[in-house]
Amino acid sequence: MKLNNNVTEFILLGLTQDPFRKKIVVVVVLLFYLGMLLGNVLIITTIKTSKALGSPMYFFLFHLSLSDTCFSTSIAPRMIVDAFLKKATISFSECIIQVFTVHFFGCLEIFILILMAADRYVAICKPLHYMTIMSHQFCGVLVAMAWVGSCVHSLTQIFLALSLPFCGPNVIDHYFCDLQPLLNLACSDTYVVNLLLVSNSGAICTVSFVMLMISYAIILHSLRNHSAEGKRKALSTCISHIIVVIFFFGPCIFIYTRPATTFPMDKLIAVFYTLGTPLLNPLIYTLRNSEVRNAMKKLWRR
Repeated sequence: MKLNNNVTEFILLGLTQDPFRKKIVVVVVLLFYLGMLLGNVLIITTIKTSKALGSPMYFFLFHLSLSDTCFSTSIAPRMIVDAFLKKATISFSECIIQVFTVHFFGCLEIFILILMAADRYVAICKPLHYMTIMSHQFCGVLVAMAWVGSCVHSLTQIFLALSLPFCGPNVIDHYFCDLQPLLNLACSDTYVVNLLLVSNSGAICTVSFVMLMISYAIILHSLRNHSAEGKRKALSTCISHIIVVIFFFGPCIFIYTRPATTFPMDKLIAVFYTLGTPLLNPLIYTLRNSEVRNAMKKLWRR
């Protein structure tokens, strides 16, 4: 996989080089990662074992938790190990693989969030046709398309990464491999590659965010004609989804929709969407959803 370059490995600087702060990073990241694993695995197990959670919304939530788990796992374990090393290195091939996995599961999460918004739109705005439109077969096809679309997006990122020539500098001021920090190491003009990055990752983030906000605005507007109980239940579900969307898309849009320049805050912002959001998702969906909580209680009793 070593194309057009003389670099065989990269040095990851991580979040900090200070030994004391590194220990704090290890503890915090480990707690975040274990909390994320516990929450998402619990949701995955609950949805798989509970007959009460057989609706399309929980089918999509299952895949959201799965993508969250894989997304953080592609970053956090290595980040923890690297904090114990004086010089954390990653081979060129491993770096390319990490770029693929991070973008694959990150993009999958975006597509699943769009499917969840579409599911809520049909459930609230077209309730009489809900089971006809959102059949299990159709939902399966939608999720399969999300996986294929994520793969196409990630392969595009790999193509862009392999097109960059590296002929000397190999120190990445980040805690994982991504195209933005790699652009800073390329020994050629990266204007075209950065333009393609913004039009790919940046466009996916921005367009998806706008679509989601419009869809939830339509849903909330349509609640005027619902009963008080219907409004309460729909608002609870939609607010949970909107919180997840804002927490995830805010940092992504900041990172991927601007020129190839780095700011000191970039790494901290990346922590939020790579570790923080996957941890918050299970908390948000369980604390605000009585059906999931009741199913978890039954699972715990068994």
